[in-house]
Amino acid sequence: MTAQVTVGLDGSEESVAAARWAAHEAVLREVPLRLVHVDDWPDAPEIPATYVRSHTERALSLVRDAAERVRKEHPDLEVFTERAHGRAAEVLTTAADEADLTVLGSRGLGGLLGFVVGSVSLAVVGTARRPVALVRAENERGSRARTGIVVGVDIYHPCESLLGFAFAAGARTGLPLRFLHSWTLPASYGYAAVVDPGIGEELGARLHGGLDDQLEPWRKRYPGVEVTAKAVVGSPAHQLVEASRNADLVIVGRRTRRIPVGPHLGHVAHAVIHHSPAPVIVVPLA
Repeated sequence: MTAQVTVGLDGSEESVAAARWAAHEAVLREVPLRLVHVDDWPDAPEIPATYVRSHTERALSLVRDAAERVRKEHPDLEVFTERAHGRAAEVLTTAADEADLTVLGSRGLGGLLGFVVGSVSLAVVGTARRPVALVRAENERGSRARTGIVVGVDIYHPCESLLGFAFAAGARTGLPLRFLHSWTLPASYGYAAVVDPGIGEELGARLHGGLDDQLEPWRKRYPGVEVTAKAVVGSPAHQLVEASRNADLVIVGRRTRRIPVGPHLGHVAHAVIHHSPAPVIVVPLA
């Protein structure tokens, strides 16, 4: 792995926004920025040479213009450019495995419809061994007040890599961390929860205590990071999407599979990357 932030470019407004966001992240991390454009045209002799030249010129212009914009905004940032040929998902996944963080764009549908996350982005997010960020076009974010970084946590599964990534992000940005664990009352409680609401309150308190226990070592390691933690009742996907409305950033985990069976995203991560208006970072878990 190389200490760098990688961004995938395709010429869209979303990839431009992703490049700007990635450049800022690279500056915070004090690492180089790598701009990657993948030519996925088939290498076939029947394609007219004029079309090939035109496509090549557009690709070169795309990478050059993106690099110039970034260097203008961040003169001290080291910027590398790369044009690769092949299947975009495979090339970008390989690039993601070599970077601290990879950034891709996603297109907004507007209103409550959510965001389009293409097959390439889904493949990279679902298979990369390193964190991947999905960034919206800047006009999707609006001017609402921001409340920091929202982190979804499942206290029943190991998530040390997620916690470490989140606390490091809080330390770099100075933004407060808001940890959420969502839960529902087990069906086995039946009508007891109706007769005695205190049963749910007791379970919620225990879960909140478990969340605090998970965070305590990281709080000690990062004493300067502002942290709040809540165990909230409801669907994890719904709660995280709602919390993302006014967030600067959302961080969620993705459990990795033991065998290579293709891209995989849990329903929570899937919902968040399609409906959070804030940038979303998906962190692979052990």
